[in-house]
Amino acid sequence: VPPEEEFPYIIRVVSEILESNGSSSMASVCSGCLAMMDAGVPLRRPVAGVAMGLITEGERQVILTDILGLEDHFGDMDFKVAGTREGITAFQLDVKIGGISRELMREALARAREARFTILDLMEQALPAPRPHISPYAPTLDVLRINPEKIGLVIGPGGRTIRKIQEETETQIDIEDDGTIKIAGDSAEAVARARKMVEELTEELEVGQILKCKVVRIVPFGAFVELKPGVDGLIHISNLADGYVDKVEDIVKLGDEVTVEVIGTDDSGRPRLKLVQEKPTLKVGDILPGTVTNVVDYGVFVEIAPGVRGLVHKTRLGEKADPRQVAKKGDKMLVEIVEIDEQGRYKLKRVVPKGPVRIEGSE
Repeated sequence: VPPEEEFPYIIRVVSEILESNGSSSMASVCSGCLAMMDAGVPLRRPVAGVAMGLITEGERQVILTDILGLEDHFGDMDFKVAGTREGITAFQLDVKIGGISRELMREALARAREARFTILDLMEQALPAPRPHISPYAPTLDVLRINPEKIGLVIGPGGRTIRKIQEETETQIDIEDDGTIKIAGDSAEAVARARKMVEELTEELEVGQILKCKVVRIVPFGAFVELKPGVDGLIHISNLADGYVDKVEDIVKLGDEVTVEVIGTDDSGRPRLKLVQEKPTLKVGDILPGTVTNVVDYGVFVEIAPGVRGLVHKTRLGEKADPRQVAKKGDKMLVEIVEIDEQGRYKLKRVVPKGPVRIEGSE
């Protein structure tokens, strides 16, 4: 039987014998081995056994192979030998005489080996190797190992995370201090799903990785998103858009489904995130309506597409140089893209229509 690290099952074999013979216990060895192989237990080598006997009459001694009940009762020896083709794994010897010689023992072992090999031949004809999969009547059990430092992520606050996984997958999860996790369930699909959830919880996030997640908390300096069950990450306000952002709620709201990119880690090893938005194809010369998102001393920031902002410098606002006299937050403004710099920032110019123009969203 493989070690617990490879096959973490507790195995109970029940053998029902309908009669008693000297080799009935060895029949249990053979049938038990075949039963485990049929159930998918990955035995490294099959095991067979046979009971040897001895009849002594004066100076004459006869060794018996595969003894019956009467031969066991009236005989002088009951020598049970079990093993594989590689060697003996167990034996038991009962004698009713003063002892047996070394030569007799050698002969008994040789005959037991020959008989054992014959039985193994017959067993391998019936079942050459263990079944490739565990029996559907047995629970599925899987084992994985994680960094012990991440055990808290799997358990969650007050055990909330692990309970959620168990309830959603209908599995039983046991965690040991060394990071060994055992997952048991009634089906392979349920165990595989639970394993995937644990792996997603404990996987290392890599720079450049793109994730879809939900906004779970908004604070003045950014938005927290749930990267994994029980694991949150922060999108700093400076990483919510290309331009200036006055309020987090201008970009995302609680419950929004967003796409984020991992751009690094902070001093504590927590992921730094950036909001990823599908940007429209814009080019220099495009004229389009926008919404004023912020007014500063040196100009006006205008959102020209969802998550895309550009600056109208005060020198490009028109005759009035004071941006606060030209526009306020929320105003609609027609702008032209005059430059897109190497960092992808948009430089805009206010467009003043010569005639009446209705900008969508204005009253």
